Amino acid sequence: MRSSAAFPFTHAHPKIPMNKKRSWVWSFLLFSLTGGLFSCQTFRSIPWPERQSALGGTAFYQAAAGMNWSSRDSFALAEWMAGNIPAHYKAFKKIRVSGIDTLSGAPLRAVYFAAPDYISIGPDSDWVRVPLTPMTGQQIAERLQCFLPTRKMVNDLYQAAKVKLAPVPMYAFRDSTPTLWHHHLIIEGQRQGKKGLIAGIKKDVVLSNKVTDDPRPNRVAIYGWHRLDGQPIQPLYSGHVNWYVDYSHGIRLIWRRIKIRANGKTQWMDYQEVLRHPAWSRLLCDEPECSFFAYP
Repeated sequence: MRSSAAFPFTHAHPKIPMNKKRSWVWSFLLFSLTGGLFSCQTFRSIPWPERQSALGGTAFYQAAAGMNWSSRDSFALAEWMAGNIPAHYKAFKKIRVSGIDTLSGAPLRAVYFAAPDYISIGPDSDWVRVPLTPMTGQQIAERLQCFLPTRKMVNDLYQAAKVKLAPVPMYAFRDSTPTLWHHHLIIEGQRQGKKGLIAGIKKDVVLSNKVTDDPRPNRVAIYGWHRLDGQPIQPLYSGHVNWYVDYSHGIRLIWRRIKIRANGKTQWMDYQEVLRHPAWSRLLCDEPECSFFAYP
């Protein structure tokens, strides 16, 4: 017989009258349901397209092997809009950040939800990461009520990542479709089945005022590709034209609703509202100006 001393709470609960017990049960159920819906609303609110294509990632890259960047982008966009998305990609991860309100000096906290990986195509059994132009990435983001990260968010995502891999640079035919596929396979060899938020494998296409401040037209801003010491290979850079894509680029999606805790109150806000705020924008952006909200 087990000693009650080993289980001090086994017989410690007083008897609860039946009417109070029913009331407590209903209150608990109501709290669980509303709390559960609130906590799950992120994923329920993302309007994932219904799967209408079962094309595998291997077949995707084989079919795209001879395509130029424009045709490959269009092909990838069509597959994504046809719901050809790995199931594991849909498990967005909660990211917590904090700071100080520069206006009031009060503490600030925020929660946002990020895709666990870069935009990918195919079923879970045969999927691939596909680098895209910012224009196509923006179309996908808007379809899913998402946005692209800022430099600060890329740093915060790296810190939060469960799977951090060492960057693997490639030098020949950097923008060719076979090189894009080859790099994906290298990453998978490194990953060895590890699951969770992954980072250190791509340069992020980011939102940055460098895109509009650059005197040259049609720019893309990239940043990141952190080494294992936490330092990025790629500083914030707008030197590429926006149609240039190579193996090292990646599109990470962030759900556009941000949960802000400030001045003792919690509220959900659109990311553009947060970026416009004179103090709260610091939770998402570390540039002097944060007014570039989307790629045209």
